[in-house]
Amino acid sequence: MNKRIGNIRSYFSFVKINHTVFSLPFALIGFSLAIRDKGDSLNLRLFLLVILSVLFARNAAMGFNRYADRDIDKRNPRTAFREIPRDIIRPSSALWFVVVNALLFMITTWFINLLCFILSPVALIVVCGYSLTKRFTWLSHLLLGLGLSLAPIGAYLAVTSRFGVLPLIYTLVVIFWVAGFDILYSLLDYEFDKSENLRSIPETFGKINALVISGLFHFLTVVLVVYAGFLGNFSYLYWTGTTIFCLILIYEHLIVTPGDTSKVTLAFAILNGVASIVFAGFVIADMIIL
Repeated sequence: MNKRIGNIRSYFSFVKINHTVFSLPFALIGFSLAIRDKGDSLNLRLFLLVILSVLFARNAAMGFNRYADRDIDKRNPRTAFREIPRDIIRPSSALWFVVVNALLFMITTWFINLLCFILSPVALIVVCGYSLTKRFTWLSHLLLGLGLSLAPIGAYLAVTSRFGVLPLIYTLVVIFWVAGFDILYSLLDYEFDKSENLRSIPETFGKINALVISGLFHFLTVVLVVYAGFLGNFSYLYWTGTTIFCLILIYEHLIVTPGDTSKVTLAFAILNGVASIVFAGFVIADMIIL
């Protein structure tokens, strides 16, 4: 029994289940927007299907990332502790984990609607394909953002079966937000990426320029969030959440410098998770309460 629990915990760690806070809150924003636009009440069955689809897609993506990078992770001191390099999870098991979650994702979308099912292979290609891009392009940060950005528009499609301007704006928000903090995170691998000829914005443009580009991406994030607020005719709860979200982004850039990357993990994992949850909470509350 203890061994079984240990295996389950290993897979939770394997896919960094806590990092779901980067995409799931925005999926809930897209879902709530769709309900508001249609004038519907909450459909609990559909809500659970959307949650499951986000989890299955993310599990497939993260599992494939760990599988594809298993040899790289073994050589990188920062990632050598991960489950495949330490032989806690075998590569074949990791690959089966990816296949099973990809199939579960597609099955889940079938029960949502036909459009989501048709688009599900495209979504899987995007979220899994990101894992290979660091080998040949520094645009990998934006491609990671693109993968996570499917959450708000996907949830909106689940309810409405059509695209909408506001969820597409939140898709852009996620792209630039995620790319911005992923650049900060990649500072930790600056020397390793150079030695392994892996592409990232810090490796290609240097640490100082990388911080400038990250700041620019987060500036665009703020612009888009503000624009979405006016376009969606939100009230004070939205703007409260937006203010907190923006202040957290500013604080991120104050604590990470070219000469001091000791707080990168704080900025990446904790601050962005808090920012996402708080922002989504206020946005959804604005739509429900007001």
